Amino acid sequence: MSGGHYPVLWIDRTAVVSLPVEIDITNADQVREDLLSVLNQGAVVLIADLSRTTFCDSAGVSALARSFRRAEASQSDMRLVVTALAVQRVLALTGVDRLLDIYPSVAASLAASPDSGNVTATVDTDGGAA
Repeated sequence: MSGGHYPVLWIDRTAVVSLPVEIDITNADQVREDLLSVLNQGAVVLIADLSRTTFCDSAGVSALARSFRRAEASQSDMRLVVTALAVQRVLALTGVDRLLDIYPSVAASLAASPDSGNVTATVDTDGGAA
């Protein structure tokens, strides 16, 4: 996905980034850049929504791990939403599932947030601040 950005749903300072069906060497850098951009915009909680993602290679895992390290450094919380067994398996094999909290749905990941009571939301599809 060259030059494109992934949709972001902002709920206060929680950002849900909807990631693509496949994350691999061709788009992992864009995934990482978009996740880092959301952190740079002040997200306290970053939810990477991989619920549509059915394939994630080592470049994708690296993008997620690097984003997690940045989130940690900025004292933000990063969570993953993963439904595909193949993606769950690669995260388990690489140990990423021990770094990041993984949820079966966006609703479950939001429910774990201390700020989950606020329902004010904006959608940002161009990568800018909403």
